[in-house]
Amino acid sequence: MEQDSRFLPVESPAPVAREQFTDAAAAVARLTQLYDIAAGFLLEKFTATLDGTPPKARYRAFYPEVRLTTTSHSKTDSRLAFGHVATPGSYAVTITRPDLFGRYLREQIGLLIRNHGTSVSVGFSETPMPVHFAVATLSNLNVPQEGVLDFSLRDVFDVPDLNTVNDDIVNGVASAQPDGSGWLAAFTAQRVDYSLARLAHYTATAPEHFQNFVLFTNYQFYVDEFEAYARRVLADPGQGYTSFVAPGNQVIGGPDGVITPLAKMPQMPAYHLTRPDGNGITLVNIGVGPSNAKTATDHIAVLRPHAWLMVGHCAGLRNSQSLGDFVLAHAYLREDHVLDDDLPVWVPIPALAEVQVALQEAVAEVTRLDGYELKRIMRTGTVATIDNRNWELRDQSGPVHRLSLSRAIALDMESATIAANGFRFRVPYGTLLCVSDKPLHGELKLPGMATDFYRTQVANHLLIGIRAMEKLRAMPLERIHSRKLRSFTETAFL
Repeated sequence: MEQDSRFLPVESPAPVAREQFTDAAAAVARLTQLYDIAAGFLLEKFTATLDGTPPKARYRAFYPEVRLTTTSHSKTDSRLAFGHVATPGSYAVTITRPDLFGRYLREQIGLLIRNHGTSVSVGFSETPMPVHFAVATLSNLNVPQEGVLDFSLRDVFDVPDLNTVNDDIVNGVASAQPDGSGWLAAFTAQRVDYSLARLAHYTATAPEHFQNFVLFTNYQFYVDEFEAYARRVLADPGQGYTSFVAPGNQVIGGPDGVITPLAKMPQMPAYHLTRPDGNGITLVNIGVGPSNAKTATDHIAVLRPHAWLMVGHCAGLRNSQSLGDFVLAHAYLREDHVLDDDLPVWVPIPALAEVQVALQEAVAEVTRLDGYELKRIMRTGTVATIDNRNWELRDQSGPVHRLSLSRAIALDMESATIAANGFRFRVPYGTLLCVSDKPLHGELKLPGMATDFYRTQVANHLLIGIRAMEKLRAMPLERIHSRKLRSFTETAFL
């Protein structure tokens, strides 16, 4: 007879007293200890159940949390976009994978302690850790589908709860926590764990390989050039890069390392040119379409990158443009629709000065053109993003009229989605596109026409994106993470 889980006793790790910390490193060390206790307990119980023996208890462990309580209205440095709470009260957030987020947590907790002159407390939360996410830390172990085991998994372990795995905090609609506390960070532990699992699935690389500066592209040509660039800089230790990681978590540490193509490539393969401090560059080939662009950015956002840029191809909409010209987006016309429920189209997506300047300076350096001469090969203006790849086959009167009214200079299927999700997730964003066709002027994207263009222009375009990222990397975080990305009521964590 099937066992009724309602009558199973609950077994959990031994309780650990909550502790106050005025040292960020010590606080993160305790978060790590608590996480290891919870995840280790679930892994031990889960592996023990795989032999088919009916469990004798319901096994439950909890995420650790960090909490700040302040009673002061003292005003912090008004130039800061993060690192403080706006009003007195208690604020908390659950934490996962402190091994992966250690540097980030030390930075953010350190800012709280310094800016508010108080301690933070660390202890177990009341949020159960799903067994799926504990198991996800081991690459050689998988959670069986429902029906494979002799018992129902959800009767014995906590499983992911999509009622709580959401974007309510970043979308500005989250209520206070059950105990009345505010939110300390943009993502809860379950939301982070969900995205970490999705990242590994979609990109075929582990989350720990992702770097703080992310380039998105929509063509394989950029991947090939990125690998070639990585091999060149790995030959020069002075560049500061230490490895190149390809799908399948293949790591090479020098220019002659061998990378074996996977038999089955993931949907959005990622490639990582790494630095020891995590401030290297990741390139993700998201393919074509706003759905992929949203999926990739939805999940990479939990890693809290310092910037992401779109470097892809577009349709030039002006007669004065030539194939191979660059387009620096200053505004976006959003007809991609995938974010309409999360970020209404009436919300403006502002250009970020630091990113725009970095991109324009990078174009000037790589092309050796400056000032008025730069206008020969680059235009700035509105980029339109649409969800219909074959929009040219529709009645042209409507789309072309809207494009003209918006003053759009280029059209693609990803840029506005990436920028809008950057705005939504408070990740600095930018777009530099390359004109690969001019459908309104009879220059369609056809194989014979594209080959020479791809060969001559892709290398420069990718190098511009890399140069821009290096310029952003040299800036203080306070400059990169603009106050323009922060709403009236914000979380303290970046």
